[in-house]
Amino acid sequence: MAIIKIDTTQYAVQLSEKEQRIASQFRRFGVDKLEVFSSEPIHYRQRAEFRVWHDGDDLFHIMFDQTSKEKIRVDQFDPAAPLIGEVMQAMINNLKDCEVLRRKLFQIDYLSSLSGEILVSLLYHKPLDEEWLTAIKELKAKLSVKFNIDFIGRARKQKEVLGNDYVIECLTVNGQELTYQQVENSFTQPNAKVNIKMLEWAQAVCKPLQNDLLELYCGNGNFSIALAGSFNRVLATEISKSSVYSAQYNIAKNNVTNLDIIRMSSEEFTQAMNGERTFSRLEGIDLSSYNCQTILVDPPRAGMDTLTCDLVANYDNVIYISCNPDTLERDLEHLTRTHNVKRFAIFDQFPYTHHIESGVFLQRKE
Repeated sequence: MAIIKIDTTQYAVQLSEKEQRIASQFRRFGVDKLEVFSSEPIHYRQRAEFRVWHDGDDLFHIMFDQTSKEKIRVDQFDPAAPLIGEVMQAMINNLKDCEVLRRKLFQIDYLSSLSGEILVSLLYHKPLDEEWLTAIKELKAKLSVKFNIDFIGRARKQKEVLGNDYVIECLTVNGQELTYQQVENSFTQPNAKVNIKMLEWAQAVCKPLQNDLLELYCGNGNFSIALAGSFNRVLATEISKSSVYSAQYNIAKNNVTNLDIIRMSSEEFTQAMNGERTFSRLEGIDLSSYNCQTILVDPPRAGMDTLTCDLVANYDNVIYISCNPDTLERDLEHLTRTHNVKRFAIFDQFPYTHHIESGVFLQRKE
């Protein structure tokens, strides 16, 4: 049996190394103290993806070494949530002897929640026929005795959903329970407990602020919904259709009444704000009616383009959530011409890796 084992005694050391690296990288922006938010040292991921290896009658999950590209057998995966670990073993036990379900299977993805739901996606190099549907329905019925489990089968130009194509996550943030729909193949924060810390940090930052909030790159409303109570009104933008649908679901589920989400890219929204283009998607939304003095951005790894940086610099208060310190550093070069860094936090979303999530709060220079 192959186990991806974590030496938890090294966790504090690796987090300290990240803290020192980020502190050194951003010291020139006046950052003299980081707020550091740790992760659980084990079983912290609510998402996991594995390739599948067929070896005669045997079948197992594999990962690839990022350096050597060699395959690594995975029977137990310590970074994954306990629920994923249990379902991984159950899947292998049931797939090994089922030719219909294992044939041409090349990948299994797991998406779970702290709330106890799990979605398993099976990816194939073959069409999914009625025989496959019958077999996967039988497997779902069998595993549902123990797990709150749904399935998705994917093949070329084909998606078969057994149950829901999402899980429902419930997070307790500063004593308030927030509900989020998290859809397969859409971005969600993989480390749910660190995500709670991020939301609580953002709420603390926003507590003394007033008026309205603008958020760019809002995803499924992760921050928008948690921060809606701190502002009169919130306007958020997101380009992904599936994320916008989830955000609308989450707004209704959480009974948020002061939040509007529009499907636009940050570039399009910048053009609309500058009066360069009109968009039918903005019909019924009067941008001039908002008094947004605070903006929150959570861009992809590429960071923000120059025009979006220019737009962001127009706001008194800026909250920048970043998954890439290098593009954050580049964008802060731009933003610190007009703003000062007031708070800088790091969130260890990805323990034992080079990656780190950051949160920066900036205010306009007087």
